[in-house]
Amino acid sequence: MLAIFLETLNITAPVFAMLFLGVLLKRINWIDDNFIHSASSLVFNVTMPALLFLGILHADLHAALKPSLLIYFSIATLVCFAIAWGWAIFRCPREDRGIYTQGAFRGNNGVIGLALAASMYGDYGISLGAILAGLVILLYNTLSTIVLAVYSPVIKSDPWSICKSVLRNPLIISVIAAAPFAYFQIGLPGWLETSGGYLAQMTLPLALICIGGTLSLAALRKSGGMALSSSLVKMIGLPILATLGAWLWGFRGVELGILFLYFGSPTAAASFVMARAANGNHELAAAIIVITTVMAAVTTNVGIFLLQWGGWI
Repeated sequence: MLAIFLETLNITAPVFAMLFLGVLLKRINWIDDNFIHSASSLVFNVTMPALLFLGILHADLHAALKPSLLIYFSIATLVCFAIAWGWAIFRCPREDRGIYTQGAFRGNNGVIGLALAASMYGDYGISLGAILAGLVILLYNTLSTIVLAVYSPVIKSDPWSICKSVLRNPLIISVIAAAPFAYFQIGLPGWLETSGGYLAQMTLPLALICIGGTLSLAALRKSGGMALSSSLVKMIGLPILATLGAWLWGFRGVELGILFLYFGSPTAAASFVMARAANGNHELAAAIIVITTVMAAVTTNVGIFLLQWGGWI
């Protein structure tokens, strides 16, 4: 258990370092709201699509054909999304429901979930975790676009407009565009892949600095109750339900462990970027990311301990 705690800390500590750097840079006026707005747009429209495209490009889609795992993850994600949205309707004002819902179901699987899977299960953990990568990206971005569009002041919420918003989402476009390259194993020219790699490497630090620059004690106090509620759903309620469902479905060992890590990951930094793009309450989105990242150091270890104690992983 101590080893998992230290590994979780090693993964989350750089995240906090970038968050606090954003707080510091905003405090000393080296960055301002205009920078945060422009940088968030850059992440959403350029660097994150590059990251997702390269991630799918390098994935082995032929090895990803494990129907039971993919089917269960899809169903469980949809159920978790529905529960989070339903709870948001009763828990928070209409204008914040999209942000609350996204924070409560969208995990940071590409960074923290996959890194913990690799730490626990080595190369096999990486390959099995990568099985879910494309599905995770497509599901999370599509569902987030839908729920944000319904409550966004700048996005029309009729079915056709929502469909167009989904299809025009740069993150979804990058995944769809990358799929043929990965399936047919088509490589990019070396210089183009290197340039794309430069852009991709900017994504997480830039997004986290923007989140840190948005944080303030006043904002945390203002959104603290809703942020904590969404975080508890994300880190305790839904992981318990999804992991129990996986156990009842028949998953054991590595597959059950990785499903728990994926459903128990803290809220993804992309949720802040999408919240800003939708003109939503990005302060609430930032607070949820910070709280769930703190909670992950505890909930991940407790969950792994209980699953190992029960002899299920």
